[in-house]
Amino acid sequence: MCTVTVIPGRSGFRLAMNRDESLTRVTGLPPVVRTVDAVRVLHPSEPGGGTWISVNDRGCAFALVNWYAITATPPAGAVSRGQVVLALRALDSSDAAGGTLASLPLEGLPPFRVLGVFPAERRIVEWRWNLQELEAVEHPWRPGQWSSSGFDEPGAQRERRRDFEAALAGTRSPDAAWLDRLHASHGPVRGPYSTCMHRSDAATVSFTAVEVDPHRVSMRHAAGPPCCTPAGEPLELPLEGGRKPASGTPQFQGLA
Repeated sequence: MCTVTVIPGRSGFRLAMNRDESLTRVTGLPPVVRTVDAVRVLHPSEPGGGTWISVNDRGCAFALVNWYAITATPPAGAVSRGQVVLALRALDSSDAAGGTLASLPLEGLPPFRVLGVFPAERRIVEWRWNLQELEAVEHPWRPGQWSSSGFDEPGAQRERRRDFEAALAGTRSPDAAWLDRLHASHGPVRGPYSTCMHRSDAATVSFTAVEVDPHRVSMRHAAGPPCCTPAGEPLELPLEGGRKPASGTPQFQGLA
């Protein structure tokens, strides 16, 4: 159960994610810098090692949300979806990500949607696994939101999208502070449908914000509901190859 918001710009993007979980689930670990195949990555993690969001020093970010609209379940002994982002975290292109996902033993994974943001390509790609096939859906390079809910997925998506679109219509510059406010929002009311989610058995348990610009990538993290938990100081990495966008794409000109 999560909400992911992406705000692309001319020079990179901003991304924020609320992680919603059962209140009995073990608390996740804060982000740290790791090196994977000579690529430096930032991500929080489960105590068992999996993760739900990452960004690397090539400027590529990945975020995974569950897909409760698909009610089918995999065979007993299913693999954790937390392994998906681990397999993608060091990749630097949408083609590499799609190929890696297709090579994974997905049959053992519950349904999911994983989002990849690739600023050098100006591409946002969503891969959807429904227990039968892996589908790639490309989204326009413009603000978007993706969410899931084990309580009422269509209802939560509708209400959170309404809150997102109202907030977007009220600003000319959705900056980092705007994104923080959106993910701390209790619209329409504090409860199971709000972006910062609260139920008796589950809630938003963490908030993670990513920013990529022509020179650096950064990640901020709050180990609690963003409505009452301030994010810590950002972890930062220099962007490798940030001045070398893919052929045919415009040069970075400043995050809008």
